Amino acid sequence: MPNLRTERLPKLSTGWTFSKVVAGLIAIVTSAAPGSAAASEPQSIPAWLEAHVGDGDGQITSVVLQRARALYLRKVSEGAVNNPCYFAMDATRPTSVGTDQLGRRFYTICEASQTFKAVSAGFGSGRNLRGVVDFSNGRQCARNFGNAQDALLTTGGGYVTAETRTSFKGYYRSGLGKSVPFIRSFVQFDGEGDTANARVRAIGGHPAQVLKGMCRSKNSDSAYADEDGYVRMGKLVDYAGGRSNGCTSWSSSDARKIIPLMQDNPTTVYIYPERRDIEAVATAVKTGQPLARTGVYWNSACLKAIRTPKFWQASTLEPLIARYNAAHPAQPAQELPICKQS
Repeated sequence: MPNLRTERLPKLSTGWTFSKVVAGLIAIVTSAAPGSAAASEPQSIPAWLEAHVGDGDGQITSVVLQRARALYLRKVSEGAVNNPCYFAMDATRPTSVGTDQLGRRFYTICEASQTFKAVSAGFGSGRNLRGVVDFSNGRQCARNFGNAQDALLTTGGGYVTAETRTSFKGYYRSGLGKSVPFIRSFVQFDGEGDTANARVRAIGGHPAQVLKGMCRSKNSDSAYADEDGYVRMGKLVDYAGGRSNGCTSWSSSDARKIIPLMQDNPTTVYIYPERRDIEAVATAVKTGQPLARTGVYWNSACLKAIRTPKFWQASTLEPLIARYNAAHPAQPAQELPICKQS
């Protein structure tokens, strides 16, 4: 993992509070009538935050920040959120920027305290349904996006964080050979537009960890033991440097800092790119127009790697997934094997 840096500028002067900052920002945004020149101009970014705008690692691209900020201020004005922080992600950026350095593409922004932090995050892996359709993503860059059920794809757009669910997944062996319970938190996201089915798809945020190679181990004293005295046991796998099931996933250390900021205090998460961006970039690539000339954005390194992005609508992809599932029915669930003694 790279060193994760939090850049802090001097705190606001005495008398400034979160509510005053937000009230001032909303006043700026809503002062112009719809359709006026002022209303069509991008929102003014404070100087301390503008210093973090750019296309380099750890920076946030201007269009991503503008949209994340607009979503947050709109939801605050609607009374949907009252959290001093909001979040954004740029899923067009690469997973890694060096041999052992993960790219930072998920952003925590707290304007009242003038705090900005960028960390790594996973994007949707997609799937390769052999003989039917391939919409899988590579480990480094995402080409495919969409909102189909069971597609395991990232969907760009606006979300509001909802409840946090914490559940026991099983035990794993520590480096000292002790059995450690793996308890993982999941923050549910609710969306609108293309992201409106986020709850149905179980889209949210969680640590990039999972138990694999599951078996049953005797542990009658455990509160998690079944009626026969067995608990689930597996190998803890960290996939912070890889892809996810369509959710936003963070390293375990980052998740311990991010999830508390969302828990019991709804806020916004904006994920770029949206369908309109994907289609605009695809059109520009097809017609041979430079992105800078058309006014659309995609990370240049990843665009070179994927050539052209694609958004898969649910109405297109779900019938193909259903056809594949019909030809490959799921096997009946089987009881986990007994763990071999080590």
